[in-house]
Amino acid sequence: MSRTHENYGMQREYGRMSGGAFDPSYRPPTITATKNERTWSILAHLTTFINTFTGFLGPLAAFVIWLANRKSSPMVASHAMRSVVYQVVWLSVIAVGWTITMALTAILVGYLLWPVMALITIAPFVHASVAAYDAWKENKVYL
Repeated sequence: MSRTHENYGMQREYGRMSGGAFDPSYRPPTITATKNERTWSILAHLTTFINTFTGFLGPLAAFVIWLANRKSSPMVASHAMRSVVYQVVWLSVIAVGWTITMALTAILVGYLLWPVMALITIAPFVHASVAAYDAWKENKVYL
């Protein structure tokens, strides 16, 4: 059995085959995102700031945005679900981190973790702002 494969063991590049040949200039079909879609995508990311006042309702707000737009707009649904998952993970990390810091403060080692945990607590808000800016810049939705 002697079969030779040009690309054996490597991942194949994605693109359209035209006439048996790979076309590297192929781009998937797109549509332009509407202003409404971009606004809801930005709001989905900015629900992180709700956590400042409530502590945990930010993921719920992003999930409601996902529920409202999951069938009508793939762009908004994608950004909203990304925000939900991101917030749940960060809230878990922050809760565990502060619990460990407070437990170690009893033996004075935890005082060294306070500045680290302060930075970790601020990180989700910085990332949510950057993600909202990226959603604002996003102009095309891939089908």
